[in-house]
Amino acid sequence: MPFSAKEFIMSFTVEENCLMKIIAKLELLLIAMWLGAACFFSFATAPSAFVVLPTTDLAGNLVNRTLMILNVSGLIIGLLVLVTSFIPRNYGGAFWAWARRFFLFLMVVGCGGGQFVVGYWIALLRLQIGKPVDQLAATDPMKIRFDQLHQASVWVLMAAMAAALIAYFFISKRESEKKVEKVDPDFDFTKDLRDLQI
Repeated sequence: MPFSAKEFIMSFTVEENCLMKIIAKLELLLIAMWLGAACFFSFATAPSAFVVLPTTDLAGNLVNRTLMILNVSGLIIGLLVLVTSFIPRNYGGAFWAWARRFFLFLMVVGCGGGQFVVGYWIALLRLQIGKPVDQLAATDPMKIRFDQLHQASVWVLMAAMAAALIAYFFISKRESEKKVEKVDPDFDFTKDLRDLQI
């Protein structure tokens, strides 16, 4: 028996809703994976490298390499989720949609700036120094400049992590609101409670 136009539209809407749910779950998964990697790098990998490895130069090389992977992956994930955020769906209002995109944009800027601006300056300064940084005197202008760039890279990464966390909150908040909105009529007891109160 052929489907009616109404049944066809309903089936198409159900499939579209399922696709949007999958996209939202993937967005949350990607951001959560990057946040987890960023936290592990910040609180485990970087401090442990300077404790375990015999020289600070080796530790710095390991941290720089790992940070490059973290920044590039964050840039790719941020751009991907930012692009998918423009897929038409119910965001609960234009404000929430653009707030979400704004923090995703900040994540992309943080990762890109940390890698291709601050990271480039650090690599260029290392070439100018021409020897391990820990051999420089604390008052050396190059050592002072290196420490400033290192602090800048830390703050840029922290800003990207904060932006990703807020974007994750916006996405997960909207998904939880959708679950609350879609109540099965068979399990909606609000009408029964109102009748009891009467």
